[in-house]
Parts: sequence; C-alpha cells; structure tokens
Amino acid sequence: MNDQHDHGALGDAEYAEFMELASEEGFDVEEVEGAIEEAGHGPLPVLAVVGRPNVGKSTLVNRIIGRREAVVEDKPGVTRDRVTYEAEWAGRRFKVVDTGGWEQDVLGIDASVAAQAEFAIEAADACLFVVDATVGATDTDEAVVKLLRRAGKPVVLAANKVDGQSGEADAAMLWSLGLGEPFPVSSLHGRGTGDLLDEVLKKLPEAPEQRFGNAVGGPRRIALIGRPNVGKSSLLNKVANEDRVVVNELAGTTRDPVDELIELGGVTWKFVDTAGIRKKVHLQEGADYYASLRTAAAVEKAEVAVILIDTTDNISVQDQRIITMAVESGRAIVIAYNKWDELDEERRYYLEREIETEMQQVAWAPRVNVSAKTGRHMEKLVPAIETALAGWETRVPTGRLNAFLGEIVAAHPHPIRGGKQPRILFGTQAGTKPPRFVLFASGFLEAGYRRFIERRLREEFGFEGTPIHISVRVREKRGRKK
Repeated sequence: MNDQHDHGALGDAEYAEFMELASEEGFDVEEVEGAIEEAGHGPLPVLAVVGRPNVGKSTLVNRIIGRREAVVEDKPGVTRDRVTYEAEWAGRRFKVVDTGGWEQDVLGIDASVAAQAEFAIEAADACLFVVDATVGATDTDEAVVKLLRRAGKPVVLAANKVDGQSGEADAAMLWSLGLGEPFPVSSLHGRGTGDLLDEVLKKLPEAPEQRFGNAVGGPRRIALIGRPNVGKSSLLNKVANEDRVVVNELAGTTRDPVDELIELGGVTWKFVDTAGIRKKVHLQEGADYYASLRTAAAVEKAEVAVILIDTTDNISVQDQRIITMAVESGRAIVIAYNKWDELDEERRYYLEREIETEMQQVAWAPRVNVSAKTGRHMEKLVPAIETALAGWETRVPTGRLNAFLGEIVAAHPHPIRGGKQPRILFGTQAGTKPPRFVLFASGFLEAGYRRFIERRLREEFGFEGTPIHISVRVREKRGRKK
C-alpha cells in the first residue's frame, strides 16, 4: 500500500493501529478502507436539472434516480414535499435537484425562469439542461443558456423526446445553443440516458465544492429557514440593524434572497435569507414549491441552518418537513422559537408539550426563544450557532471511541435474535461536518440499537447541534472464529 494513502480523518499511527485491529477481527483490509472512504466523503456533489416547463425534467429525474418519486404532471406549479433526491450511477452517488413544474408566465418569462433556475444553479456543482428536441431552442431556452453562462458551472445538454433515429437530426440542431454536444435521450423510454449519465459524472467533482465559507477568515454561512411568515425577514432585519457591516444584495430583481454580512458578538457572519417571495404570485401551489426550492438551495450553501418556528401556531407538518430537509442535508442546526413574547401562560404550557412530542428528531439542537420584532434574546443566537458549529466539527480519536464502544457492548449488549447476538467489534469516525462514524460488527445491528448508540455517543462526546451519521459494516462469514 502506498504510504501517501489518504486515511480520511485518521492519522498514520492511528490508521496502522486501526487496520491491525480490523485484520485481527477477520475483516478484509480493502473492505475496511472502502467503508471508511465511503462514509468519509461527506456532502454529495449536486446536479441541478434545469429547463423550461414541460420539457420532461421530472420524468428524466425519475429515470436518473431509478424510481417514480418526482411529480410528473402537465399542470405547472405542482406542489411537492421534496425537490432534492439522491441518485447513483456507475458506483458514484450524487444529489439531483429537480426544478420542474414552475409556471413560466406568472412573473413574466425572464423573471420566473431566472428565479427558478438561479436558486438551483447557485447550489449546484454541475447542471443538466433539458431541451425538448421536437420543439427546438425557444426564446425561453436562450434565457436559460444566458443564466448558465453567467453562473460558469459545467453543463451537460440533454436533447429530450428523441424516441428514434428520426429525432437525431432534431437533437443535432441544438448545437446552435453553444453549450457543446447535445445528448439525445428519451426520458420516457430511457433511450440514451446511460451515455448522458456517463457525461454527467465527468462534469461532477468526486467531492463537492465547499460552498460554505471555511476559508481562512471567511465568514461562516447561516441559512435562516422556516415556513412562510414565520419571521425570517424580521429576524434578519433585526440582527442587521444592530451592527451591520455590509449588505450585499445579489441580483435582487429576479429572485430576492439577500446574502448579508452581519457582525454579531464581535464576529462577522454571512446570513443567507430564504424569506418567501416578495412579488405577487397567483398560484399558491407554485409559491410553496418555489419556497421549498429556495430553502433547499440556501441549505446546500450553508453550514448552519437556523430553523424558525412560529410559537403562536401549532408546530405543523410543514415545520417538520423543513427540519427533515436540514437534518438530511447534514448541516449544523439551531432552533429559534419566534414570537415568544406574544405567548400567554396557557399557550406556553401547551407549546412545551408540543416541543416534547413533535421536535424529538432534533432534541439535540440548541434552542433559543426569541422575538424578531422586539429583539428579545437576540444575543443568545450567536452562542447557540457557535455551539452547533463546534458539535458539527467535533472529532473523537479512534482509541477513545473504541474504549467507549467496548464499555457499551459490555454493559448493554445487543439483544439476541435468532439464537445469535451481534456485537460491535470496533469503529472509527470517518469524517466531520457532520460527524460520520463507521461501526464494524459481527452481525446486523437493529435500528433501535443504532439509535441507542447514537444517544450514548451524544451523552459521552456532546455533538450538540449536529446530526450524526452512523453506518454499519458486517463481517463476512469467512475467517470467522467459532
């Protein structure tokens, strides 16, 4: 093995000790290295699928992810819970952001196409531009091309609805867009999608670009997320009005999230505003979809998600979806309960019961009770964000982790199933941001036992404000001692 081998989060001495342990337990060295590498990769590269309505984007997304999950309907503005999906091709995993289904005439062609595409493009590592080859390049397609050029991201051009040889000529006409070779595909029948995905993998980086500011001196990025009218803009305005350093408005005419550099607690932070659309929108369904696309894009660019909850309302399904999106994206998390000053004693009592039952999935996140309107407890926001970032970046040395795992296995062994008792043999932390662990075991570990391990990891090592990813590798039967 090459001495320059990348051991992920492990130092050389720690790595050698760890591999010796793996070998003693009957694990194949390559298998262990592969498991550590896979778990240590962290955020997946992001592919944005863009194009005007009804060119077959959602059908193509379903083809790429291998299941019918993205909503496919001719009706524009179809509401969806999710806009981000995970896909795999040729052994490589990546995220797909579907920008389909937005009514282009609601805000005028240029504004709406720019808005729906820009959110996704900004958070992406590469773009898949879908054009209907049977129609050819339209003015709207040309508008998207301008956006793609301005963004400077790698682009793959899909000429969709090419169902046979006769359509190849239509596809060839799309060279005129100036984006390179058009790949003829039929998202409906799957024709040509393999070649298309091979090209996509060439454009996607092995590991995604770090979109958040952890360069030396770079401000940490915070996404303010929450359902509409929960007080995101008010909160941003309140913190900005106190010690504002710079306000950098990004092309506010077509999409108006505002990235603001704000000084709080003696530190400069970059707040990514994800407040609802500030223009009149006639389709409420479209607006909801649009808001979720913007939230997904902001979270992809952030390190910390500050999730605002309106305490005067019941905690809703929409709140839960937004929390799930932030957790699944692996960001550090702070929960800010807004409008706290408007609560009477009775509402406060029932809210605490709701928090206990509805917010279990993020019981580990720092909590602040604030009022964006009056500025109450704003000073508590920065310590909470710093706590969450510290948890997000925490690393446990392998020796200490294995001593801890040994104690757990001795004190709380896995339940016996089918006459066998699986054991955790050893483990390592493969990465941070968020913390990712690989446990090597003698048999399958049940979900309940994994949750127990996560709970104990949190009790022992903190990890406040961060999701934890745990993957388990089971030892093959070969080389096993009776």
